[in-house]
Amino acid sequence: MAWVLDHLDLVWSLTLTHVGLCVPPIVLGFVISVPLGYWASRSSAARSVLLTAGNIAYTIPGIALVVLVPVVLGLPILNPLNVVVALLLYAVAIMVRSAADAFASVAAEVRQSATAQGFAATQLFWRVELPLAGPVLLAGVRVVSVSTISLATVAALVGIPSLGSFFTDGFQRNFAVETLTGLVAVLVVAAVFDLILGGLGRLLMPWNRRRRLSSSAAKALSQPIPTTGRF
Repeated sequence: MAWVLDHLDLVWSLTLTHVGLCVPPIVLGFVISVPLGYWASRSSAARSVLLTAGNIAYTIPGIALVVLVPVVLGLPILNPLNVVVALLLYAVAIMVRSAADAFASVAAEVRQSATAQGFAATQLFWRVELPLAGPVLLAGVRVVSVSTISLATVAALVGIPSLGSFFTDGFQRNFAVETLTGLVAVLVVAAVFDLILGGLGRLLMPWNRRRRLSSSAAKALSQPIPTTGRF
């Protein structure tokens, strides 16, 4: 504990660096995956190709991808952009499947009804399909968030600062406190990100919260009322 208190500035600095590596892939991964997932939900051929490509991409070891990216992009190996690009690839690989499932979950009858009421294609997407797919999309983003925060620790293996630096340094010095500090910091960052995403979901999709409350109320009303024999 004394070591942690003496190095709070380092913990805070590496935490901010770690967050800086994680936010762009999460945001860009969502932006890229939504149109791809929408396309995959409308075309079985596109779904097969995109999901297969995503599965293959996700099987590439993290350290191998971080080393490969600078070779492909021609960047210095210690450039943090290499990690961001690698994490973005993983984020899209996960999020495309979630986005495809989210849009596929919108009932065809709902789309047909909206079209019959005169909704144009863009109106149908923004006012009907995207809102209804929102809860599944949010669940996918939360998975991507946790995965990205975890994978970003690999950056330390190639000399790019992150919370993973506590792992590598602690292992090299056989100092368990430092390793544990890095582990706790990663868990805290992941928890904070998840809380933020959950809050954004409740803010941007209040109808989903009302639907859950309605379901809970209906379930409660369906329960038999116990009797005591007294009137």
